[in-house]
Amino acid sequence: MTRHWIRSFSAALGLGLFALAAQALDVVDERGLTVSLPQPPQRIVTLLPSLTEGVCALGACSRLVGVDNYSNSPSAVRALPQLGGGLDPNVEAIVALRPDAVLLAKSSRMTQRLEALGLKVLVLEPKSHADVRRVLDKLDQVLGTHEAPNIWRAIDAGVSAAAESLPASAKGQRVYFEVNSAPYAAGESSFIGETLTRLGMKNIVPASLGPFPKLNPEYVVRANPDLIMVSVRSAAGMEQRPGWSGIRAVREGRICRFDAAQSDVLVRPGPRMDEAARLMARCIAEKAG
Repeated sequence: MTRHWIRSFSAALGLGLFALAAQALDVVDERGLTVSLPQPPQRIVTLLPSLTEGVCALGACSRLVGVDNYSNSPSAVRALPQLGGGLDPNVEAIVALRPDAVLLAKSSRMTQRLEALGLKVLVLEPKSHADVRRVLDKLDQVLGTHEAPNIWRAIDAGVSAAAESLPASAKGQRVYFEVNSAPYAAGESSFIGETLTRLGMKNIVPASLGPFPKLNPEYVVRANPDLIMVSVRSAAGMEQRPGWSGIRAVREGRICRFDAAQSDVLVRPGPRMDEAARLMARCIAEKAG
């Protein structure tokens, strides 16, 4: 009887250890480094809004214990501790939350410090449509959720549907998308530019200038776009910029001004890109002429 119990206990222990080993995973992040996790993390800190939204889209919002100051969607994350900006977060506050994993951008200056304190850090930063798909797949692997293919199909189908909603007469317009009033623009090679291309628009900022170049305002005057997309905040005083009153889009009132919530959707490469495409399509349809 005792020998049988010992054999049963040993078998159960072996199965338990096998199950734990099966849950362990190695993840290669955007630094090309392999991060070993004993199991899918249950306490996660995200320091980039698009990563916060990605975790939640995959059904793991309840695992978040802290976020950066700019993560505000879905609404549930607003109740979580805010840990500063993504570049220079509050390291002490992060450590106090005892996270199993910290997800942050390549541009963060705290990666090595967090690792030196014994935290598991994953660097993931989507910058294009292909990146969004890849990062969702990577998050899926980390979380063990198996939802990324469905999420991506929905995003992709939503962008296609937004493009199909536009009449042929609205397509082919030359668009200037201003990210902020410096002015920084969303170029053809940015994820915003990729969406505009899929909507049938022509970006006045070519890929050769980079994804988000700072422009000389005179560049926009010379390019003379048919349509301008801009946040309400950046749009203040746009018509009074030197020479801008002669731009066709300004002259004809063909400027789409997005409020703060809409701007958040538009400038985040993540699971709401289909919503961003719908916002752009609505703007294009309303201002077509």
